[in-house]
Amino acid sequence: MSNPSEAELIHMFKGIPFTTRSSPELLKSLDTFDAREDDVLLVSYPKSGTHWLAGVITKLYNTQVTLTSPIEFGDISKLEELNKLSSKRIIPTHLDYNMLPPKFKNKKCKMIYIIRNPKDTAVSMYHYYRDNPNLPTIDSWTAFFDLFLKGDVVCGSWFDHFLSWEEHENDENILFLFYEDMKKDLPKVVKDISLFLGLHISDDDIQDICKKSSFSEMKSDTEKENSNPKHTVCALTSNRKLIFRKGTVGDWKNHFTPKQNRRFEEVFNEKMKLSKMAKNLTYEL
Repeated sequence: MSNPSEAELIHMFKGIPFTTRSSPELLKSLDTFDAREDDVLLVSYPKSGTHWLAGVITKLYNTQVTLTSPIEFGDISKLEELNKLSSKRIIPTHLDYNMLPPKFKNKKCKMIYIIRNPKDTAVSMYHYYRDNPNLPTIDSWTAFFDLFLKGDVVCGSWFDHFLSWEEHENDENILFLFYEDMKKDLPKVVKDISLFLGLHISDDDIQDICKKSSFSEMKSDTEKENSNPKHTVCALTSNRKLIFRKGTVGDWKNHFTPKQNRRFEEVFNEKMKLSKMAKNLTYEL
């Protein structure tokens, strides 16, 4: 059987590549989506730790919360489904800031944006492309590296995505987290999240949540769960085996050639020259 062509798997919307799992009708209707004041958005570029973050956040609430699949995942009936859910909704998304439904912004909903260093993100995405039948076939890391730098991958350019959100770094309703900080000091990050969400959580409970939220713990929990395709925090797949791979910081060094690394640094320095947050990205722990 021949592999499905790129045209069958990817479509462009407002200049950004999406998989066909995000229908054009749904994407067009996002502008009318009715946000609620108590919605919490979990935002990331793909392969930045969204599932891990979602696992932590759902454990912080002891009341009923519903973790939905990403707002851009599905067809037009998705918005109807979300409307029927009782509050509180925790809604993941890989949308850049400009494509976010305006009512989330107008109602100042709380949003958490998780950032992972783009070299590890690129490597993680490469493996994801290779293992995911919903994405175009990639022949080699070299080919993928070029696509990633140009932004010719699902969800578009990492740089543009990051910069569209960083413009709002002073908005009080947005918390920016670094994936590498979660790896280094999860209790501190969990404490920051709980304060941001206005949750009063004891240090003992935070320690307990961190124990249950280690990367390896979450990976094995995820793989044990029955595969309910609705139960996804990623807009690109519902296959739970593809979600957690290594989760390491610095895996890029096993893939990047010195020449690729120089090229990446050049593009990074050019695109990020005005970015304050880019200086905090950690490439190894």
